[in-house]
Amino acid sequence: MPRMSSKHTIHSKHHHFGWDNAFLPVMTVAPGDSVEFGTIDASGGQLNVNSSVADVAALDFEKVNPVTGPVLIDGAKPGDTLKVTIESFSPSGWGWTAIIPGFGLLAEQFPDPALTIWKYNKEQLTPCAYDPGGRVPLKPFCGTIGVAPSETGTHSIVPPRRVGGNMDIRDLSSGTVLYLPVEVDGALFSVGDTHAAQGDGEVCGTAIESPMDVGLKFDLVKGENLPSPRFDTPGPVSSHLDSKGYHVTTGISPDLMQSAKQAVNGMIDLLGTLHGLNAPEAYMLCSVCADLRISEVVDQPNWVVSLYFPKIVFA
Repeated sequence: MPRMSSKHTIHSKHHHFGWDNAFLPVMTVAPGDSVEFGTIDASGGQLNVNSSVADVAALDFEKVNPVTGPVLIDGAKPGDTLKVTIESFSPSGWGWTAIIPGFGLLAEQFPDPALTIWKYNKEQLTPCAYDPGGRVPLKPFCGTIGVAPSETGTHSIVPPRRVGGNMDIRDLSSGTVLYLPVEVDGALFSVGDTHAAQGDGEVCGTAIESPMDVGLKFDLVKGENLPSPRFDTPGPVSSHLDSKGYHVTTGISPDLMQSAKQAVNGMIDLLGTLHGLNAPEAYMLCSVCADLRISEVVDQPNWVVSLYFPKIVFA
């Protein structure tokens, strides 16, 4: 007789900082089970709806990007693949975007902290108003989602890894199926850093950072030896932004990072000209809704990076 799948809940108090395969699991689940995870925002609760820019300057980086877990997947072994179906999001209705000194693509150009607090309809997820101007379509997703690495010790949560982690892929949204390579017994899965919206690239270093509950289902693919994460989406990934077209700026140079910076700077200038946004406002807005794309990497010695800003934000 086949085993009946189970549903579980893990509250946000069961969180940790960094990746470490020595962390004890808070729960063991079987393949086929679903779990609802409560998460804390990327500041680790240091920012809230009443926060000011002074709170950004005082952030303790030892407490950022907490992830809920870890969860042990019964039967998971190194070389297996953990199949994670993203079933649902229950958003909180608020979030924040910040320029954090020393962090982000243009950190050297934006040394001062800045903060935007967002409030949105958590049931209908209608576009969220940006106080300097514009309305951003929402698309909740998991910014950090992964399993424990095989290397011993505690590793920073900030960089993404072969086993997932802080990938900040906006298409890890409801209905997407994510496949993660397993490196340790039980996989030791954790999730956090939930976002209400983000552009590809998350250029200022933060999205609409928003605490929410996440519903996930787990399965195993035995012995696949997956080299790095992959995922399948349930349908179009940008149709909620396409209807009015895009403004696009480009960067062209022999260095992809420099090209990316040029493209973002071009859009910051354009948004200032078209909509009167100052540079920090435009930079944060690009981070939550504009998409960096590699347009060309074959015509050496120069490569082209483009930044697509959806016109619907100001429609």
